[in-house]
Amino acid sequence: MLLAFNKPYGVISQFTPDGSPNRTLAEFQFPAGVYPIGRLDANSEGLLLLSNEPALNDRLLHPRHAHQRIYWAQVDRIPSPEAISQLERGVTIGAHRTLPCRARLLDLELPPRDPPIRFRKNVPTSWLELELVEGKNHQVRKMTATIGHPTLRLIRTKIGRFELGSLPVGTWRELNELERQQVLGG
Repeated sequence: MLLAFNKPYGVISQFTPDGSPNRTLAEFQFPAGVYPIGRLDANSEGLLLLSNEPALNDRLLHPRHAHQRIYWAQVDRIPSPEAISQLERGVTIGAHRTLPCRARLLDLELPPRDPPIRFRKNVPTSWLELELVEGKNHQVRKMTATIGHPTLRLIRTKIGRFELGSLPVGTWRELNELERQQVLGG
């Protein structure tokens, strides 16, 4: 079984509390035996897959499989073409150099998040789309901070060829065979 969930802001990617005030996956009435494949931190939103098939974890997450994930990041200010090129070549975060990725500016208007992002009257924001094939801890946030454009809001919109689409925030559904193949790359 493979499920797509539109994870809201403020929900951790686990079923048990971690001592924080964040909500857990337990409140969304998933079928017994499923677990998240990968993670989205509590401050991130969007597509989270859950499954009861252990083999999918390695197939979808290990960088050797180059499994595409697309994120939309709302960042402080408007990155220059040079900053975007830096993201695409890979940036150094601690001792790790990120793999090359695709990055581009988006012309995007989304409904506000609840709670809203911080607003600064004299600092514009912009949206970036990043296509990654690896998923280190807080990677997108660290990448945009490295180029001087901190992430204010982060939404995962696509895994493989499967897009989150119009799945309402806080809801999930089981994927059909075609959607499953879109996720898995078949």
